[in-house]
Amino acid sequence: MLQHRFIDSAKRDGAKIAFIDRTTDREISFNQALIAGLILSKRFKKVERGRIGIMLPTSGGAALAVLGSVMANLTPVMINYSTGAKQNCHYAQQECDFKTIITTRALLEKVNCPLLPEMLLIEDILSSLNPLEKVWAAIKSKLPTAILKRISGKKQLETPAVILFTSGSEKDPKAVQLTHANLLSNIDAFCEHMEIYGMDRLLAVLPYFHVFGLTVNLWTPLCLGMTSITFANPLEFKSVVKIIRDYKPEFLIGTPFFLEGYLRQSKPGDFTSIRLAVSGADKCPDSLRDLFHTKHNLEIFEGYGTTETSPVISVNPRQQNRPGSIGTPIPGTKVKIINYETGSICDTGETGQILVQGPGVMNGYLNNLEETAMRLKGGWYDTGDLGFIDDDGYIWHKGRLKRFVKIAGEMVSLVAIEEALEQVTEPGIECCAIELPDAKRGAKIVAVTSQVVDPATIAKKLANELPNIALPKKYITVSTFPRMGSGKTDFRGLTEYILRMEKIENTG
Repeated sequence: MLQHRFIDSAKRDGAKIAFIDRTTDREISFNQALIAGLILSKRFKKVERGRIGIMLPTSGGAALAVLGSVMANLTPVMINYSTGAKQNCHYAQQECDFKTIITTRALLEKVNCPLLPEMLLIEDILSSLNPLEKVWAAIKSKLPTAILKRISGKKQLETPAVILFTSGSEKDPKAVQLTHANLLSNIDAFCEHMEIYGMDRLLAVLPYFHVFGLTVNLWTPLCLGMTSITFANPLEFKSVVKIIRDYKPEFLIGTPFFLEGYLRQSKPGDFTSIRLAVSGADKCPDSLRDLFHTKHNLEIFEGYGTTETSPVISVNPRQQNRPGSIGTPIPGTKVKIINYETGSICDTGETGQILVQGPGVMNGYLNNLEETAMRLKGGWYDTGDLGFIDDDGYIWHKGRLKRFVKIAGEMVSLVAIEEALEQVTEPGIECCAIELPDAKRGAKIVAVTSQVVDPATIAKKLANELPNIALPKKYITVSTFPRMGSGKTDFRGLTEYILRMEKIENTG
């Protein structure tokens, strides 16, 4: 069980700092974290059975709330507060059948969410603790490891350890159940593949409601006994760079959007402590890799995963990085590529659908047998992504199947258009290709850029990179792209915004 691995860490080196919380300027040792987990588990048992909502920013307090939940034999339901907190709270409660949500007043004020009747504030819980509770937990924490494990988690490895929601960038979010076995297998395989053992400090800024943040930023350091340097807002790029410079983490993991922000705000020498930088959740641009190497002499190791796979599927090995690829499968995970029309196995180098099998793959979506049956077949998970495997076993990602548009009978890749746009626009201009309905052709492609570009000039350059059928029919400027909590572009939100703009434009 995850909490059992944490107990091992706390018993092995209780005085070591588990969390350096840069939002609250508080340090929490492993022993203090164990005591807090025991206290919160007792409190949580009184208010819920089965599942409990957690809506907290990345912090030591959020990690303790998750820890207290699993120690109480509750499954934490992680709620995304970045895309409509109130709406997401109600959606999670409806989908997962629970009432209580642990949150904090500071977050509610920041995201403009009212205090709902079912909410409990973590600060109120902590301020209401009585001396007897603290003494009881402190005494309990001194029990032998075997006894502590027995009383802090009676369920089996195959029971859910967390419920997370898919991003919702393309359709309504689905509730993904990940078990203790799923997460532990992913942590162990990722750490072995990337030689994490021996590292001591990790920067934790990714949101815990995102699987990347939950597995790698929260549970990995707890299980390995690492110090986690937490900060609540990954978008405060200048603050994050200062934290890296002052607190010297060895392990940096993030999405390309966040890493690019840190790069822009950094100076040579700021990242001297970093031994490993890993990018995931979105395609890493060549320009970002090049700038990281030029400015900090650091390689970025790109990986690939999904919420449904706990998340890591593959990542570039530290000794054999192949830039542009998404690496090789982590130990215990199998990947195969099938033709998306015939279902037959693709040849080496042939692009098809990416399917995954392994201990990190979810058991299914909660209360959604139809979607589960569509994505899990014969023990293989259909990622919905396209890619191919080269002669050396490296996987190359070619985009989402849903991000292909059929125009005049031809399949056109929006990702390929975006890559071409990035090549022909000035550095720093963000590019996106979206599909809009078209009365004549069924669909048309619109190029969206974060700065104004000259359509005629860009179209002329694109004509050398793309077939005529893939050339955007219109160029639109949107200075700030809508984002998911992970930093990924919210394609559905951007498309809806453009459609509203077009409707206003057409009605005069």
